[in-house]
Amino acid sequence: MSPSAGSRVAPGHGEPVEVAAGRSPRSLARTGGGKDAQERRVRGKNKRPAWRRPTEVPVSVVRLPLVIPDEATRIRVEKLFAAAWQLKRALRGDARARTDAYHAASARRAAPSPVPGAAAAEWREELGLSRAGLERAAYGHLDASGHLKHHLSKAVAMHLADEVWCGVERHLFPGATGRRHGRPRRGSWWGFTRIPGRARSHTTARKWETFRLHGTLDGHLGTYRHPNLPGGITPQQAAALAGQPAPTRRAARVRGRAGRRTAQPQGMSVLAQPRRMPAPVPPTVRGRAAWWEHDGPLALVYAGGPASGRGDLVLPVRLPQGAGRWPHLLHALGDPGCRHKVDLVRRPTTRGWVYEAHLLILKPAYVSPATAARRATAPRDRRGGVDGNVSNLATVSFPAPSDSARAEQPDTASSSVVSTQLTLSPAEHGDLARAARKARGRQRAMERSRRAANAAQYELSKRQRRREKRRAAQGLPARAVPVPGGARRTRADGVPLQAPRRDALSRSHQRTRARHARAADRAAKSKAGRARQVAGALVAVHGPHLIIEDCDIRTWQQRWGSACARFTPGLLITALVRECTATGGRLLRASTYTTALSQHCLCGQRVSKILADRIHRCDNDEGCGLVGDRDLVAAALAAFITFGDPDDLRTARVDYTASRHAIGVHGLSSGPQGALTASTVNLDTPARPGRPGTPATPTRPPRRRRWKNNPVASARRTRQRAVPTPDETHPATRWDGHAGQTQPHTRLPGGSTKDPPGRT
Repeated sequence: MSPSAGSRVAPGHGEPVEVAAGRSPRSLARTGGGKDAQERRVRGKNKRPAWRRPTEVPVSVVRLPLVIPDEATRIRVEKLFAAAWQLKRALRGDARARTDAYHAASARRAAPSPVPGAAAAEWREELGLSRAGLERAAYGHLDASGHLKHHLSKAVAMHLADEVWCGVERHLFPGATGRRHGRPRRGSWWGFTRIPGRARSHTTARKWETFRLHGTLDGHLGTYRHPNLPGGITPQQAAALAGQPAPTRRAARVRGRAGRRTAQPQGMSVLAQPRRMPAPVPPTVRGRAAWWEHDGPLALVYAGGPASGRGDLVLPVRLPQGAGRWPHLLHALGDPGCRHKVDLVRRPTTRGWVYEAHLLILKPAYVSPATAARRATAPRDRRGGVDGNVSNLATVSFPAPSDSARAEQPDTASSSVVSTQLTLSPAEHGDLARAARKARGRQRAMERSRRAANAAQYELSKRQRRREKRRAAQGLPARAVPVPGGARRTRADGVPLQAPRRDALSRSHQRTRARHARAADRAAKSKAGRARQVAGALVAVHGPHLIIEDCDIRTWQQRWGSACARFTPGLLITALVRECTATGGRLLRASTYTTALSQHCLCGQRVSKILADRIHRCDNDEGCGLVGDRDLVAAALAAFITFGDPDDLRTARVDYTASRHAIGVHGLSSGPQGALTASTVNLDTPARPGRPGTPATPTRPPRRRRWKNNPVASARRTRQRAVPTPDETHPATRWDGHAGQTQPHTRLPGGSTKDPPGRT
């Protein structure tokens, strides 16, 4: 039977397929049209339960720098981020509109229903305010646009929609603390720095969509092996070279903080990667690239959108070349089976965007042998308390109650009370003050540059207006003010006439802003590293079983913001929580309402103190006579807190019977108590060299400033100078002089006392 008119025979089949007149089957499959949209073939349900990552399996993230091999690849990556941002911005707009409609229909949400919340859930489902609804919206945007399919696949669109839904979910439903997030916002292009990838299949071999990491560590080492290393070296042998000096090269001379060159031993180099790394070429099978057979250098591969005809996007991976990082690389990249998913991330620099691949692996984070040894030797038989403060962190530990018999033995250092009080040293205060002074200088420079480039958006200052009136009264022509010093021009309601984001910014302003961002990033990383070192040293001395009061750091930030920014108590406590967990213990939090540690003594008596009282004195009639530092006494009392439920801080109570027993056992009943007066153990936290201007490095002695020709400070400058500003109201005595040319006879420390030439 011949096919009838209006139907076509599909290739390879004998039965005709009904199609619409004037349309091909390919166009129908592309647009989803036909007699009924529900007749399209779908994948259906899984034949077996979907794979889910077990909750007990640890994960960690590895940052892999990527190389842009050529200009065409750079343009393609930028267009990929632009397309992803356009789709995410549209999804955020949809989510914001649907959220507003959901909140506007209060009667619809509060409609009576047999199941509580069923009416609100039905209204959300009708609005499409769900994960599946936003995913369908993403597919609709992708199908409706003509250019997005050249760059994005539906898997990427689905993950972008899932990220938008996470923000909407935090807004609609309160978290464990009972708080909600604000309405979803569209965000900024500069804040969009990550394109999420899809996890590879752990049930089907060779199935990994979106961003894929191909190659092996052996292939990368074999391709870019350093010439000084023997051929056939394995990654295990390269990792064993960590810490060994280079045998054939001289020690590098690095300029230290004091300005002189110091000899630094240079480590072994494992790789010799070129500056412009070429994209690896995969093997071909039947004329097609077979990336699953690729065992060469590591590379990130993305197939592109369904409408893309440019082939795979290949970005080579640049690994650290020194041997010191190879134990970490061997742990993270040695087993390809632990790779889970890859996200494409970009970060701004002074020369443009830099791209990275964030690889999520099903492994715990790498732990160095020194850290593992320190955690293994941490005392498990001690119980300590921590008292966090704005400017110090006090820790006191006692032997565990099970070792009370051993604790009663005298002349044993391990069974005695140990205290540590951490504060900023004068050297760290000097580094922080120097960094803050430089930051203020950069901020002033950026403000002056912005005002000079957008002078029409600022008013004149009071001084500039008085000068303008004075010149007008004298009949002098008005002078242009290059840098107006007044407030920004606004409307009657206080809104600026022009948004600051539309200001014209000079190249110097952009360079200064990038320099300021780099300095802030270095300071943040330095503080985080210092917090990790301090937490590790504290746990090594006092053990991983610690207790701390649950304080709200936000209140401290509101009242003592500058002190908190210098000492970072929240960062230290967070690092201490992680270190206790990694060592096998836990940092428990106790309620301040049920304990009031700073207002009680170890004997159980209440000793009221105001914030200015830094010394604890239990000298009332029924007191024990204990005298010590306020924070150390509170930390010692925290060590005797017991919990009805460790997960509920409201069940915390102080065991005053055990604390009174500790007063007599550890000799705290009479005389000045050393452990509760000052630190008995000093922390060994080595600083990282080569990072000047950060609190983690030792300070240098202040340099002696030499003023060339004894310059005079200008009235416009706010920085202090050694020479005072002259009195400009008095005219000069010479005919060719001017106000401010001469300076008073001032004796400077270490400077010259001679009069300047020409002074009468």
